[in-house]
Amino acid sequence: MRKSLTLGILFMLLLLCSCANAENTATQIHFDTAVTLTADCSDEILSAAFSLCEEYDKALSRTRSNSEVSVINSGGKKASRNTLDVIKKGLYYSKKTNGRFDITIAPLAELWDFKNEIVPTRDEIAEALKNVDYQGVEVSGANVDTNGKSIDLGGIAKGYVSDRLLEFFKDKSVNGGIINLGGNVTVFGDRYYNVGIKKPFSTGDTSATVRLKNKSVSTSGVYERFFENGGILYHHILDTKTGYPVNTDLLSASVIGDTSADCDALSTICVIYGLKEAKKLIESTEGYEAVFIDKDYNVSFTAGLKSEKGILKLKD
Repeated sequence: MRKSLTLGILFMLLLLCSCANAENTATQIHFDTAVTLTADCSDEILSAAFSLCEEYDKALSRTRSNSEVSVINSGGKKASRNTLDVIKKGLYYSKKTNGRFDITIAPLAELWDFKNEIVPTRDEIAEALKNVDYQGVEVSGANVDTNGKSIDLGGIAKGYVSDRLLEFFKDKSVNGGIINLGGNVTVFGDRYYNVGIKKPFSTGDTSATVRLKNKSVSTSGVYERFFENGGILYHHILDTKTGYPVNTDLLSASVIGDTSADCDALSTICVIYGLKEAKKLIESTEGYEAVFIDKDYNVSFTAGLKSEKGILKLKD
């Protein structure tokens, strides 16, 4: 039985707020997921925001044959400012984690076919691992030389786009709203929003609710794309040492902070690290907090959050 869930079908985060009548909302498909934008703005501004999503998708997608990333992976070197920014941010986290988060994971990602539920052979994985090494990527000015490596910005790109959309809305003097890129959620304006963190593998239940204002939250989880084969669950968060899905005691990690790109990368890193190491990482990273759901569905959170009447809030 097929059990692969994609973000285009099911959001990781469910917004549990009622939106004011003045707010305009729409959903389109970009980055292989449902993008929902809700803002106190005109149809024209909302349409322009979706046009930006399409531009970023054309630049940052690994699977589009003519995208900037695909051209770079094919030997091209020139990168636009935005693509360069995402690559640099990805390399920063690749270095910070000693390659456990690695933007050159593309050869492995291409092997794992979650749509058709294909488990690669050990030989295929071993061959792909030879080309996973972020240290092979060189950036000089606007030039990116992958030295035969292939980059995949999927672990950080949607968060980066969320940050750019926030800038766009602010430049247009939009008073407030919600940016939801398949689980990368940014809320802005004078209102508080209750953001529900999805219960892993459920069809709509939540495990926790976080009350936020002018913050971003990103969730990564082993339930986003997965299938079962021979009683083993194979998920899309891969171990750059073994080539197989990472062995972790976390079902999901949700990271809260001011910058969505960082939340995006950090949430994936947390799942890779596991609960103990992830909590230590976030509590040593100024300005960021996290909510964790472990393999037994227990919910825990970092020291900068508190629970009041069942709702998590940032401490003053």
